Amino acid sequence: MSAKLLDCLEEYSLSGENPVAVVIWLHGLGADYNDFVPVVPQLGLSKCVKFIFPNAPTRPITINNGYVMRAWYDISDIDRIDASIDFDGINESVAAIDALVEQQIGMGFRSEQIILAGFSQGGVISYTAGLTSKHKLGGIIALSCYLPGIDKLIENSAPFHKTVPIFAAHGLHDSMVPYAIGSMAYQSLESAGFKIDWSGYAMEHSLCIQEIGDISQWIEHII
Repeated sequence: MSAKLLDCLEEYSLSGENPVAVVIWLHGLGADYNDFVPVVPQLGLSKCVKFIFPNAPTRPITINNGYVMRAWYDISDIDRIDASIDFDGINESVAAIDALVEQQIGMGFRSEQIILAGFSQGGVISYTAGLTSKHKLGGIIALSCYLPGIDKLIENSAPFHKTVPIFAAHGLHDSMVPYAIGSMAYQSLESAGFKIDWSGYAMEHSLCIQEIGDISQWIEHII
């Protein structure tokens, strides 16, 4: 995958108004750009926000016997999901998200008006793209995910990256992406001085109503 623009869906939190912010929201492994569209009305935002839902490219996934599905990168070991990392795939996807950010800036949005959000694999890409971007973004939402290569990312981060607000959250009973590795990413970033909030919810690998409400409050504060 090159850095050409991904196929995307667009939704708006309020119609007939000029958006005050953009949220680029990435789906998880095997899902597609429709997955989180229903969340937009559930957020109940008071201002018009433009939501962009990109489709990950299709690729063979090692843990699924090479089955081709939409994914931001390959996963080869489900038991050590944080240890066997397809950094080439991650970097390709980060470049594609960077291209979407540049597109929105070219349309007149300031970088500080752009929030990257993602669930599971999508959260990994949102974390990584947001904390390596040449722009200071408005915020990062990282849901039910982890952060591979975190030590190198922290080492290479620019000072302005530490001022980007981050909302990170995880299910306490997540059997797919263990809570511990999500919490580890939070603790590493928090210890390094990043502006990160952390929440745990009594759920598995999913979203819950309480979490959606907290995300809504966080976005309202950002915009």
